Amino acid sequence: MFPRPHPDDRPSERLAALADKVRADPTLVFARSEDSDEHGPPRRRLRLPRLPRRGLLALGIAVACTVIGLGSWWQSPAAEQAPALALVSTTAQAPELVVNVIGEVATPGLVTVTSGARVADAVRLAGGPKPGTDLHDLNLARKLTDGEQIAVGIPPQAPAGAVPSKLNLNSATATELDALPGVGPVTAQRIVDRRTRKGPFASVDDLRDVEGIGDSKLAKLADLVHT
Repeated sequence: MFPRPHPDDRPSERLAALADKVRADPTLVFARSEDSDEHGPPRRRLRLPRLPRRGLLALGIAVACTVIGLGSWWQSPAAEQAPALALVSTTAQAPELVVNVIGEVATPGLVTVTSGARVADAVRLAGGPKPGTDLHDLNLARKLTDGEQIAVGIPPQAPAGAVPSKLNLNSATATELDALPGVGPVTAQRIVDRRTRKGPFASVDDLRDVEGIGDSKLAKLADLVHT
């Protein structure tokens, strides 16, 4: 039979002795069983002092807040750059005006001008006045309005009820003569041609030299023209 172990060699006794040492010096801990007497004396290791419960709680809260903050920053969408606003042009084009140019111009009719244009601009767009046209009754500097009519070389009409002034046979234009009663564009041009060919009219009776003017028509014109 094997000899009975000594009481001090029992495992329970050895553990009790080890516990007494730990209580006597709480900063010391022993290595695992492989670091026991079989491999030499046990190595000492430093034990970190335990933190109080309040310290552990504060540390846990700080770690949790840090993790939550990092997660929120990671998941937050990147700030998008606001789209550039398209530049809107504030320069508005001037509205167009349409006026009617009649009378002694190269191409009578409708012309289109921009807002703020003058009578001279409309006359120019109509080809300009014919040579020898009297423009004294026309204000070339006046601003135009949409839809108006410009009479070039035509004297302004007398108001209703007013006695019309007599037309000078030696200075009247073909358009002005055309406005006389019984005188059409063909007869008006013949009067101008006769004046150019034979010189100024000496009297109203000289209208008999114009083809198409007889005694009856001359009687109608006697009170409307002069020399």
